[in-house]
Amino acid sequence: MLYSKPCEHAIRAMAYLALQPQARLVRAVEVADAEGIGLPFLARILHQLARAGLLSSRKGPGGGFQLAKSPRHITLRDIVEQMDGLESFDECAAGLARCSDQMPCPLHHIWKDLRGRISGYLEKTSLAEMAQAVDRKRAATSARSA
Repeated sequence: MLYSKPCEHAIRAMAYLALQPQARLVRAVEVADAEGIGLPFLARILHQLARAGLLSSRKGPGGGFQLAKSPRHITLRDIVEQMDGLESFDECAAGLARCSDQMPCPLHHIWKDLRGRISGYLEKTSLAEMAQAVDRKRAATSARSA
């Protein structure tokens, strides 16, 4: 697993919201049911994303969550940064305190290349692309089971 469980759930919840009509407010319970995520856990995640400015929320009857901006303008990096931070991309893959190009650990050059590719993927992949991929996968899965 590349991300923490909360980050994985955040990506899934954000993808679900990206597939909804733009002006529609979605209740946390709907997202939790659709994605199979425990409601209290998901509610904390959604509030964290709202505090970070990726979601907007409204309390009370008729309230809920929606994306704060177009899914084309939210990247996976934005979500990962808010949920897990990006510090792990700068850490030594072997857990050593001092690891650099000048003093590399045995995994340094491999991790440096992988880290760059992963970072590039997160920066280039929009939430809209992720949501479309999730939607295609679900459609293919449901067609197979029909």
